[in-house]
Amino acid sequence: MSIIPMHSLYLMKYFIFTNDLRVVLSFSLSLFISLVLIPSIIDIARAKSYVDAPNNRTSHLNTTPTLGGIAIFIGSVVAFLMFVSVGAIPSFQYIIASILIIFFIGFKDDIIGISPYKKLLGQVISALIVIEFGGIILTNLHGLFYIYPVTYNFGLVLSIITIIGVTNCFNLMDGIDGLSASLAILACAAFGTWFYLAGQFDWAILSAGIIGATLGFLYFNLFSRRNKIFMGDTGSLFLGFIISIIAIKFNESTVNVTGMFSVEAAPAVSVGFLMVPIFDTLRVFVTRMVQNKPPFSPDKTHIHHYLLDLGFSHGQATLILTVTGLLFIGISVLFKDLTVFWLLFILVGLASVLSFIPIYLASRKKQRISKQV
Repeated sequence: MSIIPMHSLYLMKYFIFTNDLRVVLSFSLSLFISLVLIPSIIDIARAKSYVDAPNNRTSHLNTTPTLGGIAIFIGSVVAFLMFVSVGAIPSFQYIIASILIIFFIGFKDDIIGISPYKKLLGQVISALIVIEFGGIILTNLHGLFYIYPVTYNFGLVLSIITIIGVTNCFNLMDGIDGLSASLAILACAAFGTWFYLAGQFDWAILSAGIIGATLGFLYFNLFSRRNKIFMGDTGSLFLGFIISIIAIKFNESTVNVTGMFSVEAAPAVSVGFLMVPIFDTLRVFVTRMVQNKPPFSPDKTHIHHYLLDLGFSHGQATLILTVTGLLFIGISVLFKDLTVFWLLFILVGLASVLSFIPIYLASRKKQRISKQV
């Protein structure tokens, strides 16, 4: 004879599997795993000399352990496997397969290095897995240039460009403490909130898992003096890749949706959610090509470098760019029912103005210093 009444068992079952609780548990478990793993990862990194030493291209002053991305990856994936309903995301197994490839690409690059061409090839293979097998592909431009549905081949190319582009945006933004992680948390919170409100709870759970694991890393990266750590390519490539998948899913989920969850300018809203890393990367690439430099050549022309030149600390620069990212998210949500073209026009125009300010001020500061010398 059961000690617990049958109706109580039903109530317990409902409580255990409620969608709200799964979102909370995904966040909490990934956060816990990240906080627990990182001190051990730091000990291993120090023992094996997996550290990042300061040089003329870096912005940090002390030798710092890398591989923090391992905790972000493990925390996120464990949360995915525990709380995401596989049946609700048919492409789930292919997402896991692709991010495993991305993880080992980043891990190898952090440990012994990897050529840019091999890194790019691995990203293309991973993108093709989620596109061809997982069905994560862009099929509609939501009226951009008066184009709505697109052909499969066009969608395939556009999806590959989106995945590789966003992946490398987060990789290239990982230049100062907390920046790439903070922008990733912002993006996942924005996309995850829409998924939650629209009833796509498993994608919200996936987003919550990323937020928790990244937040755990952020604590050590920004606030810990004794156990400071960088995420490395292991973390930045993973975050960029999984967020690109989430962005594509968001765009596809808004096609032909009406009512309060419709997003007329979905592609532009996606760009708005990721505006800081996307615009800064494009600006740097265009500037380098105008100067006849390879687009991936290392330099100190990212917007966070200009903020450092103005005297802001890493934490202050990260806070400024995170608040800026929040501003773009707010604008994107506020004007989500504009056409794609006009919302993109507003976002790009504002980003151009905001980027010009620190670049101009940093240039003036250098001119004053040079005159004094």
